Amino acid sequence: MNKIGVFYGSTTGTTEDLARRIAEKLEVPSTHIYDVSKLTEALVNEYDVLVLGSSTWGAGELQDDWYDGVKVLKKCDLSHKHVALFGCGDSDSYSDTFCDAIGILYEELKGTHCKFCGAVDTAGYTFDSSTAVVNGKFVGLPLDEVNEDGQTDERISTWAEQIKQEIS
Repeated sequence: MNKIGVFYGSTTGTTEDLARRIAEKLEVPSTHIYDVSKLTEALVNEYDVLVLGSSTWGAGELQDDWYDGVKVLKKCDLSHKHVALFGCGDSDSYSDTFCDAIGILYEELKGTHCKFCGAVDTAGYTFDSSTAVVNGKFVGLPLDEVNEDGQTDERISTWAEQIKQEIS
């Protein structure tokens, strides 16, 4: 069985809340959920699957704690790890940078030879542009707690089941 660690960067608490909800659906104990500011190489090495979450800030930027988190991840051997990405965005006010943080994490980590899982179809989302869309799909789970919070639970449940299948 794959050991899963959930790592999030959260400024307002929204991404932290979503990380906990995702962990619950993935049956990950709360002791395996971490603020990315505490990320270390030793911690990364404990897990087979890394679930990474960031909100998108400003003009499509990562949450602040992720800048150091990415540096830690790039120093690690991720070649035998699955990586699943999720993020928060505002599809109405920031429709041209919707969940770009997921795209940034993907771009930063694709050279590490990790195996990405959890791509999500763009159907059902309203946005203009996102760097998180690669080959017609989101590279992870985009969540909009501002405008589409009524869809979050279903999106998380569906995504969690997909992740379980992809890592088995």
